[in-house]
Amino acid sequence: MPSGGTASWTPVRELLSLRTLPRASVRGWVSGKAGVGGVVFVILRDGTGYIQVSAKKGVASPEVFEGIRGVPRESVVEVAGPVREDRRAPGGTELVAEDFRVVSRAEPWPITRTAVTSPSFLYDMRHLSIRGRKSIATMKIRSEIMGACSDFFRAEGFTLISAPTFVQAAVEGGATLFEVQYFGKKAYLSQSAQFYEEAALAGLEKVWICQPAFRAERSRTAKHLTEFWMVEAERAFADQDANMALQERLVAFVVDRVLERRQGELDALGRKLTRPGLPLERISYDELRAAAASKGVEFAWGEDVPAEAERLVSMARESPFFVTDFPLSARSFYHMTYEDRPEVTRSADLIAPEGYGELATGGQRISEFYPLLQRIKSQELPPEAFSWYLDLRRFGMPYHSGFGMGVERITRWVAGLKNIRSASLFPRTMTRVSP
Repeated sequence: MPSGGTASWTPVRELLSLRTLPRASVRGWVSGKAGVGGVVFVILRDGTGYIQVSAKKGVASPEVFEGIRGVPRESVVEVAGPVREDRRAPGGTELVAEDFRVVSRAEPWPITRTAVTSPSFLYDMRHLSIRGRKSIATMKIRSEIMGACSDFFRAEGFTLISAPTFVQAAVEGGATLFEVQYFGKKAYLSQSAQFYEEAALAGLEKVWICQPAFRAERSRTAKHLTEFWMVEAERAFADQDANMALQERLVAFVVDRVLERRQGELDALGRKLTRPGLPLERISYDELRAAAASKGVEFAWGEDVPAEAERLVSMARESPFFVTDFPLSARSFYHMTYEDRPEVTRSADLIAPEGYGELATGGQRISEFYPLLQRIKSQELPPEAFSWYLDLRRFGMPYHSGFGMGVERITRWVAGLKNIRSASLFPRTMTRVSP
């Protein structure tokens, strides 16, 4: 059996596709174990999948049989032997152990049915619980989503950029800023890269980012994190209609990619996902407000949509949909309004169905200097804090639009997760900064 390197080791995924081999060597973690009579079965996991390993007493050598029978869960092992088809085995393939070696023997596994008394326990042990089948499936789906976003924007001619994490001006609102000390000055953790994307438009025209964002929101809901990843895009010469069309194409592309490449992971999560038909439905803020009222949730015109209203309306739908034309009072200062309705913005939220809620927020930005300056003053914001953002309008800014989509939020919907914390490898909330 090979002792190191990569050339002589076969990934589990390859064995599952080949079905039979005279001999193969694999290595990974013991994720499960069982015994039936004189046969011991181990489920071995590597980064590509799971395979059943068997050892029969009297056929395998005593050292191999006793080694497999006594190996603790999550130990790292190396196994070699013939590979054969077995419909009874998970994945339909089994490796018959002829050689066996323990690389790293694990201590007794602490995550047991009796030990797990609450969901918080699993997050206290997140550094270990991420080894679970559902957690692994979720992270592979999340990775596929991020890769799909990259491929989508590249095909659409967007340039990937990065933006600072330390900022001095709020994008979404001062109440949700994390304040930090920056060499004796006051700074904040970025809520969004939008302003920097807008600055990049003059040189690149179409830009996107994928990086962390921070919101100091005192929320304990199933859809909020204090640190999360955002896919954001800005495009010059694009109005709000074009902006929504871009978002729906992106969502359809992401779903297609996950269905094509991660059906096994969806099956592991028990998730039935279907591609949304385009164009996505569009309902106005006023229509949503009326629909929510009919379901017993009322809120005043001008308020942001309450989470329960959003949930109830989305429960009645099977595909994502847009909520358009939000009141200015419920939106940030930079949103453009309609000429004949100055109290209504050219903005929209993209909402996931089945009660999962908001996936993305976007809109058309104010592109002229004096209207933006007037808006800043009307909302009693300090113009000096936005001096460079105003400069963009003084030196050639066309009409433009953009959006931000939470990676964990779309992962939660695509994977069918109950809580957004499951969509993050190490989630950060109001009460959790460890592990």
